[in-house]
Amino acid sequence: MPGAPAPGDAVPSPAVQDPVAPTARAPRLFGLLARRRRAAAAPAERLVFRWDLDKTYLLSEFESLREMMKIPFEKPEDKIAAPGVAALIRGLRESALSRGRTVRIYFLSASPPQIGRAIRRKLELDGIVYDGIVFKDQLQRLFRGKFRHLREQVGYKLTELLKGRSVEPAAAREYLFGDDWESDPLIYSLYADVAAGRVAPGDLAELLRHARADPPLIEEARQLAIALPKGEAVARIFINLERPTPPAALRIYGARLVPTFNYFQSAACLFQDDVLSVDGVVRVARALVEESNYQGVQLENSLADVVRRGHVSADSATALRRALGRAGLLPPFARTFAERLRAAWRRAARPITLDATAARVDYHAIVSGQTAEAAAE
Repeated sequence: MPGAPAPGDAVPSPAVQDPVAPTARAPRLFGLLARRRRAAAAPAERLVFRWDLDKTYLLSEFESLREMMKIPFEKPEDKIAAPGVAALIRGLRESALSRGRTVRIYFLSASPPQIGRAIRRKLELDGIVYDGIVFKDQLQRLFRGKFRHLREQVGYKLTELLKGRSVEPAAAREYLFGDDWESDPLIYSLYADVAAGRVAPGDLAELLRHARADPPLIEEARQLAIALPKGEAVARIFINLERPTPPAALRIYGARLVPTFNYFQSAACLFQDDVLSVDGVVRVARALVEESNYQGVQLENSLADVVRRGHVSADSATALRRALGRAGLLPPFARTFAERLRAAWRRAARPITLDATAARVDYHAIVSGQTAEAAAE
């Protein structure tokens, strides 16, 4: 019979039908490839961390003229980083890169550039990878006879922050780190609200005049504010409490600003924001134990404090306690049924709002108060 196999010929097995015909499979394949190309072309999320140096990264002492004169002559190995800060910065970069984000770390210092070599060497010794550092040109102000502007930081830092923002992608999220020694809460909050469009360029210039900033910086800041694309650039502001400043005194800046007593508290908040891994928080806690003789009870009290103040949720705190317990930094975490009930009741009774968008800040009142205090000194 035509087409029949001859005796002894191998009988071909029935053809296996592809459940998806080629014409149906092609659009699905092309769609998958298109999605992959779009994902590859989409820019990675950018995180920007801006750090003050003195009394934020370094334990600098400049309460007297004699102490200020010693700073330029200190060797890199003589400079002391705040406990936990190096571990935190290293962890922030590692966490960002491990999640496919791009990261930038910048330092902004009011110290003169003459100490730059020692500072860079200190950062190298601490294993800090950074993307830029700015110093204040004090000699230029001396040559111009602007002695008062040697200690004026609002105009200088705000202008440098606006310059830095102008070269970042509009969607970049920023985290700012400073201290309560001079004007960092005011500078950082004002910068955040200028970037968001809540403070107009004209109002900014007026505030800087009241703060007695250097006139050329006032105009430069105004022009930078005009050109800046507006958006919620700053996610959080961390203020290291070097003075005996009660956290409640900084509530005037809103929930975006977080006063902290140590860098473990900062790390817990950054874990809350999904910016730092749990392992990164553990490394910061271990650094406090090794560098500053912290005990488990101090870590527990620090964590409970930022939870009580509403910066970290109870669920995030529970995850951190478990990780710290596994690392041997806290007693093994095991809550009783009654403790779980109390925690659930607290969450229901006082839900934590983690939106750090700042409320309207009365900058005119703050600047007037600071100017009056400076005149009285």
